[in-house]
Amino acid sequence: MNNQTRIAIITGASRGMGRDTALRLAQRGISSIITYNTGRGEADEVVQAIRQAGAQAVALQLDVGQAASFEHFTANVRKALEILGAVRFDYLVNNAGISSAATLADGTEVELDTQFAVHFKGPYLLTQALLPLMNDGGRIVNISSGLARFAFPGRTIYGPMKAAVEALTRYMALELGPRGISANVVAPGAIATDFSGGIVRDNPEVNKALASHTALGRVGGPEDVGPVIASLLSDEFGWVNAQRIEVAGGIHI
Repeated sequence: MNNQTRIAIITGASRGMGRDTALRLAQRGISSIITYNTGRGEADEVVQAIRQAGAQAVALQLDVGQAASFEHFTANVRKALEILGAVRFDYLVNNAGISSAATLADGTEVELDTQFAVHFKGPYLLTQALLPLMNDGGRIVNISSGLARFAFPGRTIYGPMKAAVEALTRYMALELGPRGISANVVAPGAIATDFSGGIVRDNPEVNKALASHTALGRVGGPEDVGPVIASLLSDEFGWVNAQRIEVAGGIHI
């Protein structure tokens, strides 16, 4: 199978790291089914950019926090695969997520349930739903966070949820090994996107403070993370499995 026939599904790819990943894959000739929650216009722009790079793409709406919608989404994936001239896909990047600034003192049951639904239950059940459509020998990349390794104020729900994703990834690798499917996790550090209201990107004080704790002296951008995810999906990294790769410039080392 050559790159022209390979297809990735990337959740939350209308902007940020997901967008950069889809474009990096397009440069390698890999087509994508990207998902968006509310940003249809942004998703359409990514589709156009992928096509301009020489690959194909389809954008589908998905709220990863609504597991009841996964059966319908899977049916839409089947239709999208037909549009792309395929019946199965090769790569799954569980990228979509939302922020949380909850502390132990003020975190609510509602926020805890929401974070669980998006960051753990969503990837778990979505992967489960899509596995029948995934080629043997495929690859999965889940997204964690540096906050699963170190603690930071106001991330008392978000950080542990990402730690759970890392444990889930190891179990995915174990159980999917007989199909030749690998599973790894990428853990970004402070990234300048609109995540958390754009605080890393738009707040100079926060940006400077985080950079001062990073060995390479700056915060990251989507262009620092997308190539790593794309590389993990490549044949060159086919023997890397069940690993956590932190892409953080050496923050809090």
